[in-house]
Amino acid sequence: MALGRTAVLAPLVRWASGLRFPLLLSLALALLAVDILTPDPIPLVDEGLLALGALLLARLRKRDVGPSTPDG
Repeated sequence: MALGRTAVLAPLVRWASGLRFPLLLSLALALLAVDILTPDPIPLVDEGLLALGALLLARLRKRDVGPSTPDG
């Protein structure tokens, strides 16, 4: 069972390692999960905003630092 779990999580961990803020994304997704499970007076407004925020964080990638060239 552990081998199947590792095979599923390996691509996810590899993708998350390329993100600029992987911890912030995981916190936003955890908050979204808690928010979906708790009842609220205005349905789907805060869930939508948290989902959009999580998508924004998921799209932020690490900046590519290339070799610097001398100003000749």
